[in-house]
Amino acid sequence: MLSVRKPSVESVRRFLTGQANLPFTYSAVGTTATTPPAGHVVDRTRIKLGEGESVFRAATAALQRWEQFRLGWVEAWSPDTPIQTGEVVAVMGRAVGLWWLNSCRIVYVVDESGPISRFGFAYGTLPGHVESGEERFLIEWDRDENNVWYDILAFSRPNHVLTRLGYPLVRRSQKRFGRDSAASLFRSVNGTAPIPEVCQSTG
Repeated sequence: MLSVRKPSVESVRRFLTGQANLPFTYSAVGTTATTPPAGHVVDRTRIKLGEGESVFRAATAALQRWEQFRLGWVEAWSPDTPIQTGEVVAVMGRAVGLWWLNSCRIVYVVDESGPISRFGFAYGTLPGHVESGEERFLIEWDRDENNVWYDILAFSRPNHVLTRLGYPLVRRSQKRFGRDSAASLFRSVNGTAPIPEVCQSTG
């Protein structure tokens, strides 16, 4: 859904109600947990958040508050949406003077303890999304090395005529989202500390 003005809470609520029971727009549901499918662009973004259990706990709490979407030009609604399989969320983004309202459903949740502790989730696109694919947001704590990482893995392809026509802009926006999301989660854990290198790769 496209609009010149930022969608109101009521319009987003109606949008999600209409999307809630619709099917995913791709067949390889859940494969961000294994191997992303062929025929999609695969992007990965990774940043070190710090060290130790306290950083892992803080990052997990930030992910549960959807802090990775508090970017100014992108936001998730509602930020009170629980991280649970089946929950539906809207992602609003602003580009080329328009607000783009997109719908996603949480596919799976990761909550693991062990030598490498993990917390995160993946969501997949619904018909009301300009892209088709899946994205996973993950916090990892390697207890042996004591490092805590934030990792984004996504596969996608266009699902709207405008995203096909403006695909170079779409790709720049996807890369920007990865960088900004990494920076936002880092700040939520570390405040004003200098942001380390954000590692991004495609393919």
